[in-house]
Parts: sequence; structure tokens; C-alpha cells
Amino acid sequence: MSEQQNQEIMDTQKDLFDEKKSTLQKYMDIVVGQRGLANLMKYELIMLFCSWVPGALGLVLRQKLYPLMLGSMGRGVAIGANVMIRHPKKIHIGDNVVIDDNCVLDAKGETNKGIEIHNGVFVGRGTILTCHNGDIILEDNVNIGFNCVVSSLSRIIIKKNHLMAAFCYLVGGDHDSDRTDIPVLEQGRSSKGITIEEGVWLGASVSVLDGVAIGRDSIIGAHAVVNKNVPDFAISAGVPAKFLWDRRKGKEHNEILRENGKAEAKS
Repeated sequence: MSEQQNQEIMDTQKDLFDEKKSTLQKYMDIVVGQRGLANLMKYELIMLFCSWVPGALGLVLRQKLYPLMLGSMGRGVAIGANVMIRHPKKIHIGDNVVIDDNCVLDAKGETNKGIEIHNGVFVGRGTILTCHNGDIILEDNVNIGFNCVVSSLSRIIIKKNHLMAAFCYLVGGDHDSDRTDIPVLEQGRSSKGITIEEGVWLGASVSVLDGVAIGRDSIIGAHAVVNKNVPDFAISAGVPAKFLWDRRKGKEHNEILRENGKAEAKS
């Protein structure tokens, strides 16, 4: 990552504590994403009268009024109650999308494009999609389980037909830690981004670290920590995740690999 990109991440963090800004200015910069009384009032009124309303009435109100606030919103979108939305103009939602209750869609940043949610996406209850001047792209038919976190400091793309089980964590950035004279919190941040190709299945509680690319139609076992690239059609598991076998090879090939592994362990 370039020094300029790294500085953009640092500046976004420092903006939270800028003493030159009033509390209202900080709120507009961090939450609303736009300055001006009209933008503030539109955001506040729509969230006040729509965001918390339960049941069918709430779904209808959000379908009618959220397009006035978001960057774009397609047909047949169902957004649950108590969904936190930040920088709404940088959030783009396609057709037939479901955002379950208590999610967070946070597109904050000064130079980023924000969050793109394509057609047929499901985002499970309590999931957080958060940008730190980065972008998040969910392609068609992505299915994200409950209480997952996708955090982007540069770019995270999850390609179509993805299945993500509950409690997964995609961390698209890292803290610098080269210096020992100051806390890690006060050092810079860097990001290479994460790419997950088509048809991938992440098991429950999988963590994917920054800079990783996961190949198409691969499967990652529950509780794995993925810290390096995964090839296409791979089954990987463990901490850190290790390649186990290729899904295309068939059952007999997989049994041979297991037996060879047992033999090597005994020798």
C-alpha cells in the first residue's frame, strides 16, 4: 500500500478527535457523510420515523423513504428494524436484497466509494459492514450469516454465490507495529484488501486476514484463520488454515491423501 493511502486511513481515524470541529460537525462527517442542515434534517427525520419501526409497517416505510436517503436502492428490498446506516449516499443496494434486523451499514470515508450490495444478497441479523475509507462489494446472491464483521480499509470484494456462516470476520487492514517506543494504537495502518472469488463457503467463525485471496468454489472449515491465499476448489481448515484437498479430485483421491498423511505422522 502506498504512503498516500496509508495517510488517508490515519486521517480518517484522527478526524474522530479533531478539536477544531464542533460536535455537530463531527456527527455529520462521521454519520451523515454530508455537511449542511438540509442533509442533516433529511437523515434524522427518515431514521427517526423509519429505522426502529417493527413488522410490515416498518418494512413498507423503509421501502418508501430509504431511497430518498441512500445512493440507490432497487426493487423488492427488505431492510429490518434498527439497522444503523452511516454515509447513506455511498450505499448502493440492488434488487431483492434482505438486510436483517440490527445490522450496521457504515460507508464512512472521505475518498472511498462505499458499500455496493448487488442483487439477491442476504445479510444476516447483527452483521456489520464497515468502511474505514475503504470499499465493500457484495456481488449477486451473496449470503452472509448472523453476527459477521466485514471491515475494509481499502477494498473487500465478495463475488457471487458466496455462503458465509455465522460469526465470520473479514479484516481488510492491519496495524503497523514496527516501532516499540509508542503504542500500536498511535502507529499507522495499512491495507492490501481481500478478494473472495465465486462460490466460496466460509464455515462458522472463520477469520480472513488482510491481503488474502480465496479461490473460487473453495470451502474453509469452521474456526479457521486464513492468513494466505487459497487455491480454487480447495478445502482448507485449521489455525492457520492449511490446504487439505482439491474438491475436483473425488473421494478416492481424498482418502489416499488422508492415509499418506497418517503414514507421514507415524514415521
